[in-house]
Amino acid sequence: MTGARFSEYTRACAVLVAFVSFFIASAARALEFPALAGRVVDEANVLDAATRAALTDKLAALEAKTTDQLVVVTLKSLQGTSIEDFGVQLGRHWQIGQKDKNNGVLLIVAPSERKVRIEVGYGLEGTLTDAISRLIIENAITPRFRANDFAGGINRGVDDIISVLTGDAEEWKARAAKRPDAAPDWGPVLTWILVIALILFIFFMIGGAASTPQSRRRSGSSGPWIIPGSSWSSGSGGFSGGGFSGGGFSGGGGSFGGGGSSGSW
Repeated sequence: MTGARFSEYTRACAVLVAFVSFFIASAARALEFPALAGRVVDEANVLDAATRAALTDKLAALEAKTTDQLVVVTLKSLQGTSIEDFGVQLGRHWQIGQKDKNNGVLLIVAPSERKVRIEVGYGLEGTLTDAISRLIIENAITPRFRANDFAGGINRGVDDIISVLTGDAEEWKARAAKRPDAAPDWGPVLTWILVIALILFIFFMIGGAASTPQSRRRSGSSGPWIIPGSSWSSGSGGFSGGGFSGGGFSGGGGSFGGGGSSGSW
């Protein structure tokens, strides 16, 4: 192998190792979730005891009426990730919603990052749509958060979510459709496009390196290289949290796929 070819090969390997290391490190980074201590998990401590008790009663009544599980959670930190990623992972970790219905909802508030999200389980995406979730956040929640009224914003958000789940969802859909700025929430889509692009880039790099005559002679095979343990598993899909419980409440085995909407204030 000439010096130029060796240098080119070394640079290609260095780039490949850097990308693979970055991807593996990202996939392996695990978020730390609060324990599911009840229907209201106030990790950020923004609600008083009376408000938490009143919310808990509302959420219990909703589940008794519809079997839908709605959980309110405030977070100390998003731990460097987006509220969209944190929300879908938390929903799967806690397994909010019934296993056969996937009818869970999370109202997530991250005061430090000034972010809020309504995370919707698979089974309720057609009822509590992204557009409706955005309408609730922008009309009921964030205006009160801007006034530092977390209890008021969370209560109004919960009331509106319950209204959608127990009332006329079609009326809410009509209201959401009338908004002049009603548009798809592209944040989660763009995130997944970026992840897929990185994965494809890594495998194209692998295939390109393996296709050189030198690499074929060294490996004794004309096929592509295979990285041992390349069946990577990210934190967004492998958590199981049905065992977390407190106060007689636990998730029912439901799952999430990223439906919902986010906002900031």
